[in-house]
Amino acid sequence: MPRLKVLVLARYTSLGASSRLRFYQFFDYLEAHDLKVDITPLFDDDYLTNLYAGSEPRWTKVAMAYWERVSALWSSRKYDLIWLEYEALPWLPGWLEMALGLGRMPYVVDYDDAIFHRYDLHRTGLVRFMLGKKIDRIMAGSQMVIAGNQYLAERAVRAGAKGVEIFPTVVDAARYQPKYNSNPDVVTIGWIGSPSTQRYLSITLGAISKLCEMGEPIRLVVVGGNLTGQERLPVENILWSEAGEVDMIQSFDVGIMPLPDSPWERGKCGYKLIQYMACGKPVVASPVGVNQKIVEHGINGFLAGNEEEWVNYLLRLIKDPLLRIEMGKKGRAKVEAEFSLELAAPRLLSFICSAANRSGLE
Repeated sequence: MPRLKVLVLARYTSLGASSRLRFYQFFDYLEAHDLKVDITPLFDDDYLTNLYAGSEPRWTKVAMAYWERVSALWSSRKYDLIWLEYEALPWLPGWLEMALGLGRMPYVVDYDDAIFHRYDLHRTGLVRFMLGKKIDRIMAGSQMVIAGNQYLAERAVRAGAKGVEIFPTVVDAARYQPKYNSNPDVVTIGWIGSPSTQRYLSITLGAISKLCEMGEPIRLVVVGGNLTGQERLPVENILWSEAGEVDMIQSFDVGIMPLPDSPWERGKCGYKLIQYMACGKPVVASPVGVNQKIVEHGINGFLAGNEEEWVNYLLRLIKDPLLRIEMGKKGRAKVEAEFSLELAAPRLLSFICSAANRSGLE
């Protein structure tokens, strides 16, 4: 049987977390199991670097990126299947994507964020009118929607998708090795993310400030953000790198994932929590969306719904190093059982082959 030829239309290069975790980390496995995978990211490393630095990308760069994406769509007929991240051309109507080539090919589409809320909840009425149903139509036209959690899957079902599979974001458990810090002089509360998600830390800063006022020996480490204006808090900002992120998380004693309870955040896939737990760290998280499934309250971490709970649960972990180790081990076990690359890769392969079979390619 000839190898299945798959064109991957990712949003970013491997520098982008969503593309790296939902696509790139599986390529070696897929290639070893008779898939021919070619990837064409929409935006390059320079675009992401500027985005993370808070700079607006040049319109000429964006225009060139869109032109190259259109060229990829037009040449897609030499493939058997398109594997799409979110949408082909952000902020352009879905009918245009279809006319430019997406509608001619069977495709699988992947979501790890509630990308549809960028349009249907946009503050501008014209955007809601023109694009509010765009993602629903893309879902409905696909051979399969691969959704990172139940919230996203339910949207795909309502949109009329032919097939929907829930596929959580996972880590390479062999790379994310646990490290249990027994009794440090200063307890490190750690967060990893990006400048665009750093705002969520405001949910926990009051609690951390109170712990400092109580004289607790703590520090807050922010990986991938730049938290400033917090002179009274012991904050250390660390530049994120893919090569160093495991070592950074291993230096934490507790990992945190604060989130507001709003539609966009309900679509999050809890990847921070999985990273922390893979490294053997107990977690404290907001009880929002998939966090409530990943965190088993009182077993591998705590769910904190208000400032008082954030103070109480962090304090318990600060005071009890044995509890940190016990919860960290249980979190690691959960990752190995439910969120590991080794277990996920064969499932993803089966999804792609099933979608190809549904379209009559095999």
